[in-house]
Amino acid sequence: MIDTRKNIETRPRTLSRIAAVQAIFQWEQGDEKSASHLIEQFLLYRTNKKADYNEGKIHIGNKTLFSEVVKKVIQNGTQIDQYLSEALPDEWPLNRLDPVLRALLRAGSAELMNPKEPPTRVVINEYIDVAHSFFDGDESRMVNGVLDTVARRLRSEEQAIV
Repeated sequence: MIDTRKNIETRPRTLSRIAAVQAIFQWEQGDEKSASHLIEQFLLYRTNKKADYNEGKIHIGNKTLFSEVVKKVIQNGTQIDQYLSEALPDEWPLNRLDPVLRALLRAGSAELMNPKEPPTRVVINEYIDVAHSFFDGDESRMVNGVLDTVARRLRSEEQAIV
């Protein structure tokens, strides 16, 4: 369910990230291995200009961002999972995480694989907001810590400047 407290409905890039998390979750749960087919099917059946979250429909304001994140996760899944496994505490292996949280961390890590854009702080803050749209607990704190650790590995030059 979308958290309206953060005005997410008016933020097209955030909505695109939420949709990417949903598509990545769908990819992990299903048999579809083709990024292009998954994206096509998601855009066809799970989106609508007038979002109806109760019907599982979402508006995607930035389809390019949505597609890029989903493709990067599917194409680089093993590498992303390695980054996440190294960033997670030993008592929380990746396969033990809630599948939506796992999809969210994969999406955030995929964006951090781009060397400079968007800035690290933007990526982390956006995925903290996405976490708030799915969870009511401490998951957003975990997202912050894990993505910060992944960013330090992937964007060490930017981290030195910050």
